[in-house]
Amino acid sequence: MTSDIRHTTIDSTDAYGLAGFWSQVLGLPVHEENRPGDEDVLIEGAGLLFVTVPEPKTVKNRVHLDLQPNDRTREEEVERVLALGATLVDDRRNPDGTGWAVLADPEGNEFCVERSAAERAG
Repeated sequence: MTSDIRHTTIDSTDAYGLAGFWSQVLGLPVHEENRPGDEDVLIEGAGLLFVTVPEPKTVKNRVHLDLQPNDRTREEEVERVLALGATLVDDRRNPDGTGWAVLADPEGNEFCVERSAAERAG
């Protein structure tokens, strides 16, 4: 017997609000049954479940998401996600085009934006 990962769960102070941010980042909808004020909110297509908890984030994530843009460059994706409300935490981009950018979502959860497949191939 084995197990499957059903969801990746992210604690938050506002599950619906944070799911809305990630919905925009990923271009995937929040589950049709979820509403503002719900204590758990799902982005089904990504398997991300946001759960409201009473305490705010206080330390670095032990697990984080790495994003790879599909239809734009890493730089364009970093700018798009920053405009959605993310913040730049650590810039690991190198002059030769390698590396990544570490960003944080509106509640401080870190994630990385890597180069697109096209950039990696070029």
